[in-house]
Amino acid sequence: MESGLMEPTLYSVEAIAILDNDGNRILAKYYGKTFPTAKEQKAFEKNLYKKTHRANAEVIMLDGLTVVYRSNVDLFFYVMGSCHENELILGSVLNCLYDAVNQILRKNVEKRTLLENLDVILLAVDEICDGGIVLEADSTSVVQRVAVRSDDIPLGEQTVAQVLQSAKEQLKWSLLK
Repeated sequence: MESGLMEPTLYSVEAIAILDNDGNRILAKYYGKTFPTAKEQKAFEKNLYKKTHRANAEVIMLDGLTVVYRSNVDLFFYVMGSCHENELILGSVLNCLYDAVNQILRKNVEKRTLLENLDVILLAVDEICDGGIVLEADSTSVVQRVAVRSDDIPLGEQTVAQVLQSAKEQLKWSLLK
């Protein structure tokens, strides 16, 4: 085997991060051993933000990592892999993450609503990637798995069965009072 070729691996993702428009961490999950301490992670995130917050690109190489990213209003979404990782795989993870967040937050992707729904967003990240292994790249499947409660869904977007179930629950509780 040539020394320049790397063995394929399931561990595609080194890290997933969401930063605000000041470069502060909102959410970050590091899977690799590239940045083992919180101090190193913070320093990397500051450098990452500095390099990407004004750029129009979608992919950069930074500190030996391939980074794909996307920004929206006051948030920056990042997916990082090794320098040998395929950008298309990382891009599909990024698109899945962004689209899932977009669906969970009902197209209101901004810092305040993300923070209010951070628990569900963390579940979505865990559904997309576990230990650096990509589990899911379909945002609809991710959103279904994290199961946003039906009482949070506007009435117009609920199925008839969901509306009837909700009405039964309300009637049951009113009778028990």
